[in-house]
Amino acid sequence: MSYSIDLSKRLEESGIIENSKISIEKDGMTYVGTIMPHPNLSAPDVIILKVANGYNIGIRVDQDSKIKIIDKPITTNQKIEAKIKENKNLPTLVLVSTGGTIASYVDYRTGAVHPTLSASDMINSVPEINKIANVRARVLFSVLSENMNISHWQEIAKAVAEEINNGADGIIVSHGTDTMGYTAAALSFMLGNVPKPVVLVGSQRSSDRPSSDAPANLIACAQFCVKSGKSGVYVVMHDTLSDDSFAVHIGSRVRKMHTSRRDAFKSINIEPAANIDKYGNITFNMDLPLISESRAIARTGMEMSTVLLQYYPGMNPYVFRDVFMKSKGIVIAGSGLGHVSDTMAPLVGEAIKNGAIVIMTSQCINGQTNMNVYNTGRDLASAGIVSVFDILPETAYVKLSWVLANYSKDEVIEIMKTPLCREFSNRRVF
Repeated sequence: MSYSIDLSKRLEESGIIENSKISIEKDGMTYVGTIMPHPNLSAPDVIILKVANGYNIGIRVDQDSKIKIIDKPITTNQKIEAKIKENKNLPTLVLVSTGGTIASYVDYRTGAVHPTLSASDMINSVPEINKIANVRARVLFSVLSENMNISHWQEIAKAVAEEINNGADGIIVSHGTDTMGYTAAALSFMLGNVPKPVVLVGSQRSSDRPSSDAPANLIACAQFCVKSGKSGVYVVMHDTLSDDSFAVHIGSRVRKMHTSRRDAFKSINIEPAANIDKYGNITFNMDLPLISESRAIARTGMEMSTVLLQYYPGMNPYVFRDVFMKSKGIVIAGSGLGHVSDTMAPLVGEAIKNGAIVIMTSQCINGQTNMNVYNTGRDLASAGIVSVFDILPETAYVKLSWVLANYSKDEVIEIMKTPLCREFSNRRVF
């Protein structure tokens, strides 16, 4: 729906177009802001203004309302990004942009979020970051995280290794939040003993919203990269609802636990590696590897015929038979300590005899698998299923895909039972 004929004529006569700064006088009140695109579902006599605090308001105008233009919009051709002079006394970070909400804006006509902001736009929108480090931008792709796949993980790992070997002191990877845990796990295995900090970051609200968590998250990432002196793959996000605390999560032990809260990300079965306050002070909760001057190596091989399945009551073995028989690697998120039904167990055994590596994890958030408590577990263990303690199912899927592509079949089971990047613990902590 567009504006009414009368309102469209008034705006045209005043030279008002989208992104113009205008004032509207109505009922003794004056509203000043930038005129936004007219939403499809909005009434034809309502103007949407983005006001000084960043929020949008809708104003229903009538014949008595006075509309004036204050400033014309800056066109795309007139937009000039500020050039930041590098400070030789500061370390260099590279922001690798992959898309997601942190690199998105809202289409105000439809309400949809689009991944279109560039890495340089993000840097320029957070000028404080240039006091912490010299930040260079590199755009790999611009996709929402649900569209991420294994080839994207491989490209990110290669880019990270390249930038580190070209002299970067740390890497920030901007990423959509929905599958950021998968990518963090993939980078943890692909990059191994990476010599510099590699930090994934996202935001729950797009960068053009006043409630966006993107700027604070980016600053916290830069603080950790510059001040921590630690290497490894991490995820840094809000630790509370406000901008006062941030958690540094081990890349292989983090999960998004809420659809929309700022503090959605939590470390599972382990404490956060560190916490950062709003002043950039870092409190470490565990020993972490130190940075070094060694080269970064990306081992990006991944076995594509690996699947992750969640067991559920009534799971039909006939429905899943083809999947089990055609997969080289199978990760099952079992119930409780790591179980499937009596009807599914024979199919698991058949898949193992067919050459598949089958890994058992648990659907439970905390605790670890134990195949020795109940008969079902003992039968599965006897059939050759591999229990991997308290590893997250998604991390087990990523690890199995990586291990199958990088090691001989004789080595796979032993390596799956060996922690490579703190992805599990064989001792119950939580």
